[in-house]
Amino acid sequence: MSVARRTLLTATAAGTLLAALWFVPSANATGDTGENRPQSAPAAPADRAAAGAAEDSSDARLADTGPGPETTPYLVGGTALLGLGTAFVTYSVRRSVTGARPAL
Repeated sequence: MSVARRTLLTATAAGTLLAALWFVPSANATGDTGENRPQSAPAAPADRAAAGAAEDSSDARLADTGPGPETTPYLVGGTALLGLGTAFVTYSVRRSVTGARPAL
C-alpha cells in the first residue's frame, strides 16, 4: 500500500470519527420530563443563614445530583486505552529505531 493511500485512509478514519462524535448528545441538565424548568430566585443572605447554609460571596447554587454516577468502568476503560496507545507508540519507536521498514 502506498504512503499516499495510507495517509488518505488515516484522514478518512479521523474524519469519520469526528463526524460520529458530532451526533453524541450533549449533557444539558433537564428535568425528569426532559423540559427545562426555570430556576427560582436565589435566597436572600438572611434566608441562607437561617437555613444553615454556608456563607459565601457568590450566589452559586449546586445541583442535587444524588449519589453520583458509577465512574469505575470509565476509569478502567480509559486506563486500558491509554496503555494500548502507549504500547503502540513504544512499538512504533522501537521498530523505527531498529530500521525495520514495511514493504511498500
